Amino acid sequence: MKKKNNLEKLFDILFPINRSIMGNGFRKSLKILTKDLNFNFIKIKTNTKVFDWEIPEEWNISNAFILTPQKKKICDFKKNNLHIMGYSVPINKIMNFEELKKNIYYIKKLPEAIPYITSYYKKRWGFGIKYKDYKKLKNGKYKVYINSSFKKGSLVIGEKLIKGKSKKEILFSTYLCHPSMANNELSGPIVLREICKRI
Repeated sequence: MKKKNNLEKLFDILFPINRSIMGNGFRKSLKILTKDLNFNFIKIKTNTKVFDWEIPEEWNISNAFILTPQKKKICDFKKNNLHIMGYSVPINKIMNFEELKKNIYYIKKLPEAIPYITSYYKKRWGFGIKYKDYKKLKNGKYKVYINSSFKKGSLVIGEKLIKGKSKKEILFSTYLCHPSMANNELSGPIVLREICKRI
């Protein structure tokens, strides 16, 4: 078996952590990425106007799932955090399929993919599911459960200035606010950490 390098090991640590624009998972990930690099952290509070948008509330989640009429657990947040729509409000309710399907998202053209969806400002809830699994769902009573919470918090930005001989400035920028997506959501931050270490 091929031995993993440090970047691959870091990826494996970060990939399962649930992240959104604000919250425990984001702070945990940022702490891991900036370890031993002496980053400066800027905090911008909830409701602060930033150009054409406003900093939302902080959102955290501990569990979410749907229980089918056959008592099978699907869209389990603990198995894949993409199953839950980011910023979903808490809910614990029994409902029929007609009501449930209004809050389920999928991509027909990508039947094996779980879509990433979020709702920072509109208070609602939802689940993402593979289209091939959605097609198997039948009429009946479903239990919908989301254990999430909202509070006023701060958007955290990490920055590091590395001085050189030139007065010119080169900016490297990346972001960390989406869960379980390797392409740019983790590749960008991991590569940026490596650039900081090498410079």
